[in-house]
Amino acid sequence: MSVHTSELPAPGPAPAEARPAPAAPTRGAVRAGVALGLLAGCNAMILLDESMVQIALPGMAQGLALTPVDLGWVITAYLLAFGGLLLLGGRMGDLLGRRKVFLTGVALFTVAAALRAAVDSGDLLIAVRALQGVGSALAAPSALALLLSMFGEGRPRKRAIAVYTAVGAASTAGGLLLAGVFSSVGSWRWVLLLNVPLGLLILLLAPLVVEETRPTRGRFDLAGALVSTLGAVSLVFGLTRAAEHPWTDATVAGPAAAGLVLLLVFLAIERRAQQPIVVLRLFADRNRTGAYAGTFAVQGALIGTGFFLVQFFQQFAGYTPLGSAVALTPVAAAMILMSGAAVWLERRIGPRNLMLAGAVLLISSNVWLSRLTPDFGYAGSVLPALLLFGTGMAFCVVPPTILATSGLHTDEAGAASSVHNALQTVGASLGLAILVTVGTNAGRAAEQTVPAGAPPEAAMGHVFMESMTASFLAGAGFAAAAFIAALFIRPSGAAAARTSDS
Repeated sequence: MSVHTSELPAPGPAPAEARPAPAAPTRGAVRAGVALGLLAGCNAMILLDESMVQIALPGMAQGLALTPVDLGWVITAYLLAFGGLLLLGGRMGDLLGRRKVFLTGVALFTVAAALRAAVDSGDLLIAVRALQGVGSALAAPSALALLLSMFGEGRPRKRAIAVYTAVGAASTAGGLLLAGVFSSVGSWRWVLLLNVPLGLLILLLAPLVVEETRPTRGRFDLAGALVSTLGAVSLVFGLTRAAEHPWTDATVAGPAAAGLVLLLVFLAIERRAQQPIVVLRLFADRNRTGAYAGTFAVQGALIGTGFFLVQFFQQFAGYTPLGSAVALTPVAAAMILMSGAAVWLERRIGPRNLMLAGAVLLISSNVWLSRLTPDFGYAGSVLPALLLFGTGMAFCVVPPTILATSGLHTDEAGAASSVHNALQTVGASLGLAILVTVGTNAGRAAEQTVPAGAPPEAAMGHVFMESMTASFLAGAGFAAAAFIAALFIRPSGAAAARTSDS
């Protein structure tokens, strides 16, 4: 759907009596607003699913007898399929039509969300989660590319991105609360069905308000898609195996090394491909490259909070699923409030400074949470860290999205969207793998320091606390990497942004 949103030079103020009354929203504006809501709803559905799965993890572990490494794979299998196929999903949208691929992805995601509630084994659950990741890989890049085609450069697009981000944050809060309620009154299986109605609503309404884009002529870069997917899977598999085996073990070092080699081969393929799945000229822009690097690095600082705190609240602090959901909602509330502020601040201090500030907040919040003790007080020990965390998320998510999707040719929107989403998702899977590995190794070391004669529950709590502490410190390290990436963005980006908005 193409909506002209560029801003014309404003004439001088008209006399009060000559000023027309505010115009009612046109049919096209209403249609564009509904379309934006549905595209943001797709993003919300994907993020909502992540928060719901996090709440359901303890119930899954008990109902299906899953180990901590198995729980990691429930998340990682989805992220691998999602991140590994995102580049192909974005290219499919360009060649086949973005709305068509978007709706196909939403349908596949919704079907998989319904199927996983009926699984009776951990292996089947992981397989269905991977299938769900395929649906996300088709839907997410097309949704963002459709948004870019609807709103032109400058303030309209920035506001749309802020709405897109804020709706995602609101969905996270709503998902936590709904998942907590359903977990408290029913089964974790009920939680996994909550996304199905939203998927059906998008499938029903999107064809009415989201117009199809014109397919471009070309062919699929299947070699690039295959090699990039295998590379990401191999790398994360090796890192995940490190949670149970030494780094020198062949099942750890072998897949990790193979993954790195495959990713280098992928770059060579893309340099020579006539129609590459990744348009390498996107990386010629220094600001965009810095935004991509920051997007990739910051994921490891974000994913650990939900993964570890949910288990801590429910297994060691005595919270109910609903209680743990309520305890985590300040993260989403802060992100909702600060997403709009991030657009305002980005125009005044520039994306670089805003990202640097966000990275500092994420470092602080991860270090703060690493100091939690079993006798913590929520108001003094957890709430401030979560507010810092949510604000840091907004400051580290909105500016890179704006930078990554600015200054594009029409035929580059799909590629830029898929690269941005791929870096988010693969960064999250790698970050989770590293955090689980670091935490598991720290837990093993803590087993040697359990006080003699300690009750089993106390010993388990000691091991978990040491594991969680190490994981949050690793998350702070990821935030520090995002800080370094932001330094590569030109400070003049703020002035350029103001010029484009004037």
